[in-house]
Order: sequence, then C-alpha cells, then structure tokens
Amino acid sequence: MLLLGPLLTSCSSDPSDDVRAAAEAFLADWSAGDVAGAAGRTTDPAAATALLEQTATDLSGAELAAEVGEVQVGEDGAATVDWTATWDLVAAPDWEYPGTLSLTERDDRWGVAAEPSAVHPELAAGQRLELARTLPERAPITDGSGAPLFAETDVVNVGVDPAQVTDLPALAQALAAATGVDAATIVADVQAAPAGQFVPVITLRRPDFEAIRAQVYDLPGAVFPPGTRLLAPSSRFAVGLLGRVGAATQELLDESATDGAPRYAAGDQLGLSGLQRQAQEQLTGTPGFTVSVVSADEATDDAGQVVATVEPVPGTPLQTPLVPALQNAADAAVATQPLATHLVVVRPGTGELLAVSSNEAANPSYALSGQFPPGSSMKTMTATALLGAGALTPQTPVACPGTTVVDGREFENEDQFDLGTVPFTQAFAESCNTTFIQQALALPDDALSQAAASYGVGSEWDLPVPVFSGQVPSTSTGTTKAADAIGQGQVLMSPAQLALVAAGIASGTPAAPVEVVGGEPAGPAPAGPGSAVLEQLRPLMREVVVSGTAIALGDRGQVFGKTGTAEFGTNTPPDSHGWFMGYQLGGPQGDIAFAVLVEAGQSSSAAVAVTDAFLGNLG
Repeated sequence: MLLLGPLLTSCSSDPSDDVRAAAEAFLADWSAGDVAGAAGRTTDPAAATALLEQTATDLSGAELAAEVGEVQVGEDGAATVDWTATWDLVAAPDWEYPGTLSLTERDDRWGVAAEPSAVHPELAAGQRLELARTLPERAPITDGSGAPLFAETDVVNVGVDPAQVTDLPALAQALAAATGVDAATIVADVQAAPAGQFVPVITLRRPDFEAIRAQVYDLPGAVFPPGTRLLAPSSRFAVGLLGRVGAATQELLDESATDGAPRYAAGDQLGLSGLQRQAQEQLTGTPGFTVSVVSADEATDDAGQVVATVEPVPGTPLQTPLVPALQNAADAAVATQPLATHLVVVRPGTGELLAVSSNEAANPSYALSGQFPPGSSMKTMTATALLGAGALTPQTPVACPGTTVVDGREFENEDQFDLGTVPFTQAFAESCNTTFIQQALALPDDALSQAAASYGVGSEWDLPVPVFSGQVPSTSTGTTKAADAIGQGQVLMSPAQLALVAAGIASGTPAAPVEVVGGEPAGPAPAGPGSAVLEQLRPLMREVVVSGTAIALGDRGQVFGKTGTAEFGTNTPPDSHGWFMGYQLGGPQGDIAFAVLVEAGQSSSAAVAVTDAFLGNLG
C-alpha cells in the first residue's frame, strides 16, 4: 500500500467538503512557503518536495496567493479542484492563471497528486518554469525643443579578472594612474570579490577608454568588456540637473520598495541622481515578463513554450527647458578653468534653467544647491534697497574712501583704492565696498533681506532637484549688517539663485525657477522691486561692463552685470571666490541671464574670464 503523508482524514458526509479542505490545506502551506507541509499533503512527498523547491527557484522571491474554486468528486476515489494562482513576482506585475489539482482518496484520506500540472497546467515531467523579466526602454529626458538628451552610448567596462592577476598592488596603481580611481579601493574590491567574479573599476565612454588604452590594455588581470549605457551627450552635460543613469544600487532598490516589495531589481538601469532619479517611476515605466515551460535538462536546445506574457509599459518623457547650444557653450567655458567652476543660465521672465554647468574639478550639485558668500554680486540687491528707499539716485555723490570703520572693525576696498567723492554709478561700477557699507548702515535692518526677497532670495522653492534660494538675514546689525551689504557676513547664495536674480533684473518680472516644462510651479513668482528701481539699477550694471570691473566683457554685446569677490575660510590673507552675475540682451540665443562662480578663484577676474569664454562660444 502507498503510504501518504499527513493527509486530511474524511470526516464529512459530503466528500466534496473533504476534498476542498484538503486542497485548501495544501495551497495554504505552499503559499506560506512551507514546502515540507505542502508536500506532506500529496500522494508523493519526495516528488512534491522536488517539484515545489524547483518552482521556488524558477520564480525566485515570488509569493503565491491561491483561491479554490469548483470541486468535482468522482465515484472512483478521485477528485479535481479548480483553483486560481496569483504570483506576486519580484519587481514585475502579478502573474495569474487558472489551474486544476487532482486528488486521490486512500484509506479515507485525500491527497493532492504530486504531478507538475499541480504547479501549472502546461508543466509536464522533465520540465520547469523559466521567468524572464523585462524593463521597457527608458523614457527620454528631453531638451527645450523636445529632443532626447540621453542616448545608448558605447562604453568600456574597465575591471579586473582576479584569476589573471600576477601583482595586485602594481595593477591597482597602474589602473589608478590611468582612471583616477583610488588604488586602495581597487585592491580592497578585488580581495573581497568571490573567486572568478569580474570586479568593476570604472565605466568609460569609448573615446575616453581609447585615450588610456595604451596605459592599461596589457596589464595582467585587467579586462575590458564592452557594453552600452544610457548617457548624456558628454560626461558633464548638465549633470547637476539631469543626473546619471546606471546599475541599480541597493539604496535605490530599498528606496523604491512598497510594503517591503522592491519595484526594481538588481541589474536594472535606473536614475542614480538628478532628474533621472527624481522622476524614476515616470521615466522607467512598468516592467513586464514572460514565463516559459522549458526542459529541465540544460543540455537540450529546447526553446520551450511561452505560457504567459505581460508586455512592459513604457515610461513618459520628461521635458526640460535646457538649450544644448547654451549648455555646450557653458561646458566649454567652465572647462577653461582648472579650479572648481559653475555656470548657470536662466531665461529672463520665465525662470527656465537653460544650462547648468560644472567642470571636472567641481561638485556638480553645487551649481544648484551650493551655499557660497556672493561677495560684491550682492551689491545688486543692496543697490535695490538703497534705490527703493529713495536714499540716493545713480547720480548722487557718495564717498568712496579706501577704508571705513564700523564698531571698531575696519572694512576696506580692494587694495584700499580711494575714489574720493563720486556718483553712485561709479561707486557701483568700481565696486566700492566702503560706499555700500556706509550707505546700507542707514537702512532699516530688514531692508537688505526685503530687497533680496523681491528677487526670490530666501524662497522655499519646491523643485525635483533642490535649488538653494539664498540667505540674507533680516536682523543683522553693526559689523554683520555692514558685511552683509557687500555679500559677506551671513549672506549666502547659490549660482542658480544669483542667475535668477540677474534674470529678474533683466526682465522686470522675477520668476520661480523651472526645471521641468509643464511641471508644478516651484513657488509663487517673486514680487520684484518695481520698475522705477530697475530702470535705475540696469544702467549701473551696464556701467560695470562699459567702464568698471567687468570691462573685459565690453565687446560681448549688450551685457549687464556685477562682479564679486567673496572671502572665505581662515587663511591669512583669506581665500576668495570669484563671481560674475549678469545678463545679455539680444544675443544669439535671445535674452539670457547667468551667474558664474569660480571657487577659490581669488578674484572676480577669473569669473569674468569664464563669462567671456561663454559668450564668445555663443558667437
């Protein structure tokens, strides 16, 4: 006699009730992951164990929900139970199908037949299930014209095959010299890798790899499998805004999880930063899958039979206002500077970010979210406060001594230049610190913050990729107030926000920043200081270029601006950032506003030179 496991003993006058109970008990154990319990309710526990364990491998991580349907009982000790399987697949849509369980009664007990069709009606002996999950092609991020900015690009994966390494420290040093990846990190990664596993070092665009090929190609243990990646036109192209795409990290998988179930899987190409990450679900779309019944013998060439398919659903494109001609011009300009440099371009009147550029030496996120003292670039906002209060006009004579003392602290102009008494226009154009300090101290304590706020400084912008909107305290007094007036003290600004200020001055209608076309507004539009103030401020900024500290830009068309040198740190003499913020009217790309920051540039002349290169690149 065939001995069954702990099957359900008949105890009902209606055998269909016992059959249903036996089927429900089997499916409950299986759904709970209790393979031993489920197998024990079958006619052949050993065969059922192998079958269910193979299914768990085939559908790795999937969870089963089962619903019992119609029961039919024959007169020959056999019965069938219809049921519906719903598999919660990992990072894929649910897979649902109808099935039938066959049951046999032996010694007043009902057992589920341990046959492959119990798992799926198309599954037979010697076969298994094969699940292939598919992601749709990632939806594009586009420029302002709707043209995609990312494309599949040939890359080379520089890495190490531990089995071929003859001298790991020497290999690591050579790879580090060629790629810039830390040698100690390479050694640690290789030593921690399982035997036979490829150890990635860096992925390079094909031209970048060709540039180092001679240095690395013959190194024992170095390997270079080719591939493709979804990449922007260049490695730095608006990376602070757009971000990058790459293999899913554990952080991203955890971040995507809903009720503990990840939306994505290891190996998926996902947005790692910037808009690519913030718009992950929109761009990635919904995965699909195919399930096939294939031979369990891997040596066969049987392609199998497809038993289920769910097509992936493509994502939706995301449009930015970026203008490639401006972005490329900005990228080329910041590349002329070895120090960390940022350049942000904004469309006056709309707040659209047209270019967001940072060079290789810079942290690209700082273009949008960096917090730096703006130095004399702040004088555009201090002048706004002075002109708005009626304290002076562009023609008002003002003193510009080489130094001035506030509460015992001495402030000075660059190299203590002394202009004597000059029109306010000249003090602005020559960036006279002492003039602005003396004039600003007579203003109400909140005047500077109110003037800055009229351009959006201090706003809580709600954006996919954060923009630091700046900080100008409203309660500063004494030496702090004096320092704030010239962009030192407690005043902080990002390149993006300073470009927005320039755009507001240019257009007369300051706007909230726009990173995504058609997206939700980042916030209410700033009120602006009023046309009377701006009509006086704009000629001051023009004079900076015509005769003042940015005269090097005098041949770049209708350019208006303000230079800035901002001290920071504890060195003596202190280090300084170099700034230029301004706008160009009627240029090759229409009216544009921009801000340039050269970190530790020591002088605004560094930022002016980058600006000159940028405008020159536009033609």
